[in-house]
Amino acid sequence: MILKTKMACLLYLAVGLASLTAQDMHITRLHYDGGGDWYANPSSLPNLIHFISSETNIRMDPDESRVKITDTDLYNHPFLYMTGHGNVNFSKEEVHKLRDYLTGGGFLHADDNYGMDVSFRREMKKVFPKKEWVELPHDHPLFSSYFSIENGLPKIHKHDEKAPQALALFHHGRIIALYTYESDLGDGWEDVEVHKDGEKKHRAALEMGTNILIYAFTH
Repeated sequence: MILKTKMACLLYLAVGLASLTAQDMHITRLHYDGGGDWYANPSSLPNLIHFISSETNIRMDPDESRVKITDTDLYNHPFLYMTGHGNVNFSKEEVHKLRDYLTGGGFLHADDNYGMDVSFRREMKKVFPKKEWVELPHDHPLFSSYFSIENGLPKIHKHDEKAPQALALFHHGRIIALYTYESDLGDGWEDVEVHKDGEKKHRAALEMGTNILIYAFTH
């Protein structure tokens, strides 16, 4: 059963952009333990989903899905999104299952909402002790998978005033996890009046989110 679900996940991720129009895609928020607010930015994913539906010809499920790593239907959710301000903690079981999920075809986008950086890096090191985060250059295909984003990951919030970084973990040449750091795309996806970032940053964040999803499902 596990092998079949892995194969299904791989096939799902291997479809080209043209094939994306023939099925309803969905984005799944990861419910993790440790005390961090995994549920942060409630309007972010609905706004991103609506943007992708209206700006592309991809059919999106209008509702965000939610899953825990230990849920039996994890492999039915090929695109995981996680965010938050606080602590992240993976159990031993979750470490093994997340490793199998990601190397078996799944994709994780983690977006630091300011405060999860230390714990997230620590927990991912448990999942992949021998892998290191690689910063993607501005000319990486991720930044042109749909919209052309010339300057790389957009800077949405001030945070520690560091340059935003798109960091990736690779497995056999494929990006299996993307970590957007010092950017805060989730805040940018939220309703404009929530963080008052302005329409320009809102649009930039949504375009980046669209590129991430399309890249994940076409590479």
